Amino acid sequence: VQLQASGGGLVQAGDSLRLSCAASRRPFSSNAMGWFRQAPGKEREFVASISWNGGNALYSNSVKGRFTVSRDNAKNTVYLQMNSLKPEDTAVYYCATSKFSRVAISSDAYMYWGQGTQVTVSS
Repeated sequence: VQLQASGGGLVQAGDSLRLSCAASRRPFSSNAMGWFRQAPGKEREFVASISWNGGNALYSNSVKGRFTVSRDNAKNTVYLQMNSLKPEDTAVYYCATSKFSRVAISSDAYMYWGQGTQVTVSS
């Protein structure tokens, strides 16, 4: 499975961005999907996860209320709508396919990873 993340860019604090992650083929519709990020000099961290049918979503405390994860199984695509962006959101964002159908926080639960897209938020 190839995951292609896109939508990153340079924005100002308070702006919005929507990231997309398209899966080339199965598995997708039966698997949960996740978003992670890694800032320079920091470890990769969990951002959001969505269950196989979109019925359940989980967010890190740092993005809860500002970010929304969604998916379109007909398009094999998962999205991350990011609102009220802050400079501390600056990172490379990665999408990943989970081994399971339910949401998961640990990166160990994910088996396929995209190449990442850079998000830079200026103050």
